[in-house]
Amino acid sequence: MSESYVECLVKHKTPTVKVFLRILFTVLTVLFVLLFFMVGLLALIMAVVCGVLSYFMSLECNVEYEYLYVDREISIDKISGQKKRKTIEKLNTEKIEILAPVGSWHLDEYKNRELKQKDYSIGYEAQPDQRYMLIYNNEMKVLLSPNPAFVAAVKSIAPRKVFTD
Repeated sequence: MSESYVECLVKHKTPTVKVFLRILFTVLTVLFVLLFFMVGLLALIMAVVCGVLSYFMSLECNVEYEYLYVDREISIDKISGQKKRKTIEKLNTEKIEILAPVGSWHLDEYKNRELKQKDYSIGYEAQPDQRYMLIYNNEMKVLLSPNPAFVAAVKSIAPRKVFTD
């Protein structure tokens, strides 16, 4: 059995709310540090809390997804702040119902189904839209932004389930 391996790294667009919160917590941290010299210990505690919140928001503002295809299995990893990596999904290609571009007519019969939707794509609609919708085991819709090599690798295993129109 031949083993195939393809990886694809995608940077997710950060929502404006998260960027605003990161800036807010950073400004509050500086403000509470300056207030520490006038007010005292309570301002220092608030500075530490805001600093920790600012750190975690900075991790959430820099998110990348890595898709790995290794011998009939798709693994999706979330990389936060280029420091923390976590595997968030493992998908078996035998349970994939369809993988097609978001605007494809092949997805018309799946539009009215109530499935959980998970977004592991770039986070916005580019021109032209290169996101793909993956319907997995009739239980969830997964949005991806794979490169052509990744799609070709999955199509070589499941040619009747993968569309590139």
